[in-house]
Amino acid sequence: IVEKDRFQTLGDLRKQWTESGVETSRATAYRRVQEMGYRCRIPQVKPLLNQKQRQKRLTWATEKQHWTVAQWSKREMPKCLKSSVKYPQSVMVWGAMSAAGVGPLCFIKGRVNAASYQEILEHFMLPSAEKLYRDEDFIFQHDLAPAHSAKTTGKWFTDHGITVLNWPTNSPDLNPIENLWDIVKRKLRDARPNTLDELKAAIEASWASITPQQCHRLIASMPRRIEAVISAKGFPTKY
Repeated sequence: IVEKDRFQTLGDLRKQWTESGVETSRATAYRRVQEMGYRCRIPQVKPLLNQKQRQKRLTWATEKQHWTVAQWSKREMPKCLKSSVKYPQSVMVWGAMSAAGVGPLCFIKGRVNAASYQEILEHFMLPSAEKLYRDEDFIFQHDLAPAHSAKTTGKWFTDHGITVLNWPTNSPDLNPIENLWDIVKRKLRDARPNTLDELKAAIEASWASITPQQCHRLIASMPRRIEAVISAKGFPTKY
């Protein structure tokens, strides 16, 4: 079954195995697929990258190749624009992290445009920076979503004297906060929220349980991520 389509989801595989009379747990199915040496679309879907995007990723990684963990820890502030968690209800959440820990969460209503994004920056990113960096300088990191790359957003950062890290497109594997959101989502599975209020409370509790040590470990992986991109010549990495 796997040989017919090596990019099936684990759910698709289990469904076909069940129909064939084979009962197995999700964990066992995933382990067996990995042991077979085949690549499945679990646990992460890799972004498609064209040649230009791969070259930009490679150039970016080469420029950052000699950054130390201390530089990533003290100067970069990876942040999460959004994370949709679908249960009976769904929410969009913004949060920020650094090697020192996480900042306050923002639950977002409606779509994010440049104006609403700047409101989030004003009322949530700045307090996060105050908590995580105090008087130290930092470099802010976000991806190239339209609200992020808008001219008015660029002006907002300039007006506030905040340096923004240049960022390659389609590169979630370079952003450690993606891994942090995975941790949050895994914890939500145990909470099993049924209402919107329960979902929000569960997200807040999960986020609050994240330790500075977890954040530091993720930031400390940046040199390895950079090397992985260079070794892969710009292609997606295991991260």
